[in-house]
Amino acid sequence: MRITMVGSGYVGLVSGACLADFGHVVSCIDTDVKKVEALKAGKMPIFEPGLEELVAKNVRQQRLSFSTDLASAVEGAGAVFIAVGTPSRRGDGHADLSFVYEAARAIAAGLNGFTVIVTKSTVPVGTGDEVERIIREVRPDADISVVSNPEFLREGAAIGDFKRPDRIVLGVEDKRAEVVMTEIYRPLFLNHAPFVFTSRRTSELTKYAANAFLATKITFINEIADLCEQVGANVQDVARGIGLDQRIGSKFLHAGPGYGGSCFPKDTSALIKTAQDYGSPIRIVEMVAAVNDQRKRAMARKVLTACGGSVRGKTIAILGLTFKPNTDDMRDSPAISIITALQDAGAKINVFDPEGMDQARLVLNDLTFFYDPYSCCDKADALVIVTEWDAFRALDLDRLKELLNAPIMVDLRNIYDPEEMARQNFTYSDVGRGKQTALN
Repeated sequence: MRITMVGSGYVGLVSGACLADFGHVVSCIDTDVKKVEALKAGKMPIFEPGLEELVAKNVRQQRLSFSTDLASAVEGAGAVFIAVGTPSRRGDGHADLSFVYEAARAIAAGLNGFTVIVTKSTVPVGTGDEVERIIREVRPDADISVVSNPEFLREGAAIGDFKRPDRIVLGVEDKRAEVVMTEIYRPLFLNHAPFVFTSRRTSELTKYAANAFLATKITFINEIADLCEQVGANVQDVARGIGLDQRIGSKFLHAGPGYGGSCFPKDTSALIKTAQDYGSPIRIVEMVAAVNDQRKRAMARKVLTACGGSVRGKTIAILGLTFKPNTDDMRDSPAISIITALQDAGAKINVFDPEGMDQARLVLNDLTFFYDPYSCCDKADALVIVTEWDAFRALDLDRLKELLNAPIMVDLRNIYDPEEMARQNFTYSDVGRGKQTALN
């Protein structure tokens, strides 16, 4: 099938490349001329393991192409996916749907024959209705069906998630659209991937509900970690003890500095605003978002405590800038709040991240960048691990002690064993594995 993907960002590029790998002929469209030219030259705008190779393979086999010409790509396409950004709107936290609606208007101009319009972007309930209204306003004679097909891709594992999904959610309003979507995802039917056919509005809400629930799990275990530090319990053992319950599950129960990234912060905000608009506030999610925002700067206080209460005039080495490993995404990363708080407290900041430093330069100021963890720690007064990249899991502790002015490590991802760090004579601080505190 001929498929057009409007938007060549993270979701559009990964989805387009994977659909091409299924055998479809996919045109990825973007208004950014420089991005399109770079993609034609084989340069990826994002870091995602395996993506560069997958794109090159399908371009070579003439199943994947890149262009700015939306009208030509829409004409003759069996399905047109909208995969543009829906960032939080400044001022009120609602999802900014201007790119989605702009794409709908542009798609309408090029329609020719029956076409399924698929919203892949994360959008609030009712967006599909508005997309259909816009297209019919521009082209009253348009023969279309608008479908909701939210993505559930984890950055750093997106290709595997697309090809081996937990489920595929499809919000369809007529049988013709169901037939087209079944054909698009037929390779996954053969792999017995679970398909959830439902209404368009239900599909739209499902994506937000999923992300809000996962954000709640992360925030819950982080608050349990705080309690563990006060009572002398171990949050990792607590997480294992509850995660083995199949009703709970072990994923997203890793204590740390809070969630970030392109999805959870903006999607919880959008869900909160939608619920308020409909007079049905989701107070649990409201609290989750508030607690998570507070937690990021609270992690900086751990660093101050480890450094004797003050970092003024001291140099702090930060390992890990992205919100998670295996991505270059800095959006709402905990590192941003932590570094800003430490700078406010008078610290100088050294940083190293395997993939995120170019993006960090766009959102943070007055950093000293290094290109390996050891040079980053040289003559620093403390080391802070913010992101759990594999490259940080087996650091040479003896070498670190020689480089650091003081053997202080604040491990916000619980990578290292506290007993081993004590044997190595480090002043070591982690998350939720504190010593027993007496109850007065």
